Amino acid sequence: MTDFVEMFRHWNAGRSQVQINEALGIDRKTIRKYLAPALAEGLQPCPGEFDEQLWRARIGRWFPELVDPAARALTWPQIAVHHQWIAEQLKVPVTVATIAQRLRDDHLVDVSESTVRRYVATAFAEERLEGKVTVPRGAVEPGSEAQIDYGKLGMWRDPESGRRIAVWVFAMILSCSRALFVQPVLRMDQTSWNASHVAAFEFFGGVPARLVCDNLKTGVERPDLYDPLINLAYGELAAHYGALIDPARARKPKDKPRIERPMPYIRDSFFAGREFTSLAQMQAEAIRWSTQVYGVHKHRGLDGQTPASVFAAIERDALMPLPPRVFESVVYSIGRVAADCHVKSGKALYSVPWRLIGQQVTARTAGDVVQIFHSGTVVATHVLHLSGRSTNFEHYPPHKIAHTLRTVTWCRTQAEQIGPSAVAVVAELSQVNAIHRLRAIQGIIRLREKYGDRRLDAACARALAVGDPGYRTVKGILVAGTEADQDPPAVVPPPPAMLRGPGAFDTDLTA
Repeated sequence: MTDFVEMFRHWNAGRSQVQINEALGIDRKTIRKYLAPALAEGLQPCPGEFDEQLWRARIGRWFPELVDPAARALTWPQIAVHHQWIAEQLKVPVTVATIAQRLRDDHLVDVSESTVRRYVATAFAEERLEGKVTVPRGAVEPGSEAQIDYGKLGMWRDPESGRRIAVWVFAMILSCSRALFVQPVLRMDQTSWNASHVAAFEFFGGVPARLVCDNLKTGVERPDLYDPLINLAYGELAAHYGALIDPARARKPKDKPRIERPMPYIRDSFFAGREFTSLAQMQAEAIRWSTQVYGVHKHRGLDGQTPASVFAAIERDALMPLPPRVFESVVYSIGRVAADCHVKSGKALYSVPWRLIGQQVTARTAGDVVQIFHSGTVVATHVLHLSGRSTNFEHYPPHKIAHTLRTVTWCRTQAEQIGPSAVAVVAELSQVNAIHRLRAIQGIIRLREKYGDRRLDAACARALAVGDPGYRTVKGILVAGTEADQDPPAVVPPPPAMLRGPGAFDTDLTA
């Protein structure tokens, strides 16, 4: 009754239906419905004159159910005639709105949808509540539990880049005191997830015994009611702080209601309609909001007390103490060792012992160190690379190691074992820049594996005689088997530029 008196007060003051909707939040269809009797009697707005008792009497006459709730059931006997039909409709199932519409259209029962809803809620209470009973959760021991969730705040225009970016929020609430930690983030990857947990523990000054989270991949690799597979990095964080990870059931938000309910409030009170200059400023403002706004509001679940006061009184000292060392962010990735003895982690490639080619390994990145695990054992350790390759040559097979380490000095030593002509070829190729010609030198030395030292030395001698001691010349001589010929092969001069002679281009320009 009070709400409708206020609505008629606004109408009597000359305000439009749009203005009443904006001021009181009453739907415009509802406003039209309840203004209809006043307009039908010819009443007009009279600004400055409003007799509340008179209007209460009018409203009670127009809408007796507002004064006497029993009046709402006056039409129930008309609905009760169709009780069995309604029961069959509910089993289909058909919505109550559709049942009300079919009662009016098919059965000619002049009744509103709200009346049908009240009848169904009363007459079919047991059937409607079957399997849907919600048992209120009892009190939670101080320091025993925290509930965690991610939620989308909205779009934010970054002043530096000028781009619109989606902003998400990490939220952790202590189930006993309802103390809340909020941190806006731009990414929801493993690093951000763990870093937000560390920041939350620092904010509370302690660690709750149990962490109830969603089944997102940064927390739970494989959901399972009895044996969930916890993300390795998240599990390491929990072990560092001594907390237990207890994921909520998949698609069961009621398993963590105390963090689900504040999410819309966080979005509206903290983020909506506000401007932020940077992500750092936004996160600092979130800490202030969590402490000075949310922390001091009277919480209905705490019998009107504030989360800050309950936290200070009973939960702060019940939390587990923070460890002496802050948790170092770790990232795990799983990959398979390729044929080149490398596995990918992030955007870089790291070598692994060649015996593990084709095997699945786990890469753990912590700080600037990358460790590769196989069957729980560290098989390789590397310095972190943002991109490119990190290779330990000892991870290659023995014959590959030898090839990889074939430096200029090694090539000269091998040439001395082959013969003087090979030494002369290497020296000839090394005159300008040995590193620049290293591949050619390595190629010549590698020919001994197929043709032997004697033939290779003879081919080098013949290439020197020709005046072209390159890799292709030496290899061509060996392939042709002409390294033992006495006379050097004839060098065919390149064809002249004008094969047809100058006479072929004589033309009579006067013709």
